[in-house]
Amino acid sequence: MSATAETHVHDDHEHHHKETFVTKYIFSQDHKMIAKQYLITGSIMGVIGILMSLMFRMQLAWPEKPNVLFEALLGKWAPGGVMDADIYLALVTIHGTIMVFFVLTAGLSGTFSNLLIPLQIGARDMASGFLNMVSYWLFFVSSVIMILSLFVEAGPAAAGWTIYPPLSALPMAQGGSGAGMTLWLVSMAIFIASSLLGSLNYIVTVINLRTKGMSMTRLPLTIWAFFVTAIIGVISFPVLLSAALLLIMDRSFGTSFFLSDIFIQGEVLHYQGGSPVLFEHLFWFLGHPEVYIVLLPALGITSEIIATNSRKPIFGYRAMVASILAIAFLSTIVWGHHMFISGMNPFLGSVFTFTTLLIAIPSAVKAFNYITTLWKGNLQLNPAMLFSIGLVSTFITGGLTGIILGDSALDINVHDTYFVVAHFHLVMGISALYGMFAGIYHWFPKMFGRMLNKNLGYVHFWVTAVSAYGVFFPMHFIGMAGLPRRYYTNTAFPLFDDLANVNVVITVFALIGGVFQLVFMYNFIHSIFYGKKATQNPWRSNTLEWTTPVKHLHGNWPGALPEVHRWSYDYSKPGHDDDFVPQNVPLKEGEEELQH
Repeated sequence: MSATAETHVHDDHEHHHKETFVTKYIFSQDHKMIAKQYLITGSIMGVIGILMSLMFRMQLAWPEKPNVLFEALLGKWAPGGVMDADIYLALVTIHGTIMVFFVLTAGLSGTFSNLLIPLQIGARDMASGFLNMVSYWLFFVSSVIMILSLFVEAGPAAAGWTIYPPLSALPMAQGGSGAGMTLWLVSMAIFIASSLLGSLNYIVTVINLRTKGMSMTRLPLTIWAFFVTAIIGVISFPVLLSAALLLIMDRSFGTSFFLSDIFIQGEVLHYQGGSPVLFEHLFWFLGHPEVYIVLLPALGITSEIIATNSRKPIFGYRAMVASILAIAFLSTIVWGHHMFISGMNPFLGSVFTFTTLLIAIPSAVKAFNYITTLWKGNLQLNPAMLFSIGLVSTFITGGLTGIILGDSALDINVHDTYFVVAHFHLVMGISALYGMFAGIYHWFPKMFGRMLNKNLGYVHFWVTAVSAYGVFFPMHFIGMAGLPRRYYTNTAFPLFDDLANVNVVITVFALIGGVFQLVFMYNFIHSIFYGKKATQNPWRSNTLEWTTPVKHLHGNWPGALPEVHRWSYDYSKPGHDDDFVPQNVPLKEGEEELQH
């Protein structure tokens, strides 16, 4: 459809269909509104997930000491204010599930893929606004079911966020293996349907709806990251869905996919022939690409923000695209490094070690390219830039410990200790959260037409950065000392008595970092209504989203769609008066497009 025809269709739509409150704010098909819905839902889930982590950190720091907060929030699960052992594992399970899937997958990718894909490629909207709306509401329903599972009488799912059988496959195994586990599986099945619908929409939009002149090599790195993330999701999420469905059949229909030779209190159950290791293969075939489903959008956001705020072209654009593609491919052939102690053949372990260490190469390319872009740049150290630089820091420090965990001989020594917790929280959790915060600070003016308070942003960044390292850096050492994860108390092991004080220090940092997220929440909510009004292009950026009006309209551009004449990183280009040249500005006579 030509730009003119599109404009006419758009105008007719505006004239004949006056939007009501319900169609504009609830069942909206506008990608910008759906992005806000994802952001707000993901943020609420994030608050719940962080609150859970603070509760079990307090339990680890001061085990068996009465806590008023436990009694108020956990009720019968904390008689006399002392946390029950079963609810501890349930909190760890739901915290991990919420943060990995509902916050960092849907909250991060759902928000920024929806907001930026149509705006940065020059499209009116997603390929299917209706499917986009459906994908959000499936996410919302799955979030509600996951929260409802917390109120089941026997307790929420308590098999760890990896839900390994037999704890997850036998309803009678423990309290959290009953209805809470069933609700967990139902919630995740709906979540995966949401994720697949969203991913297919993103892929089709990027392939089919790019505006005139927007070749693949002119796409911003954000779009490359969202596009490849969606492809990884389409490849790997169905495998987790199959694992969940087979688990439901084992639980409810007497099959034995993941169960064999089970004894409960001396009684032999009828299951035979299954293998819990099969579940591990299915789970981690999604579980490791999931790390990059979470990380790649954050890295794409960082690429955009670092280039914009360094006032320099991104270094090695083609190398960055190649590294995204290489990470996507390699992420699907490394899942076995989570299973080195499952009885894996040592030769197969060496294969997974090789592919795991190989993925360090494209990851290092990205880190070096960020550092080289920052080098001698005219740095604008606003909160978005600080969080982006923070992401590069945690990505490197967390990634270095991944080399140890990726080596089968070394991993066996620290497997299932706090060393693993420290590694994946730094490289995936904190890095992705920093990317999410960076994206919110950078694109808040585009989403809400107002600016966030910069000084509150600085406070938020510095306290968060210090607290994050204060929490996860010491964990490497208690992990190397052998402290196992997921134990609700270590008082039964005199071996670990010397580590008790370290757990207190970690918890104090966690509480400080958690409380200071309230500064961000205040800044976010207050700025939506009372923030300084944004100009059209507050960061003097080149990408197409800053050519749209500040006031949102369904269709993004009031007239014809913009045409693209250059790549998205023409910062500080010789021969131009300004230090930025938007993508829709034609090349001057004799001007060459940068070779990137």
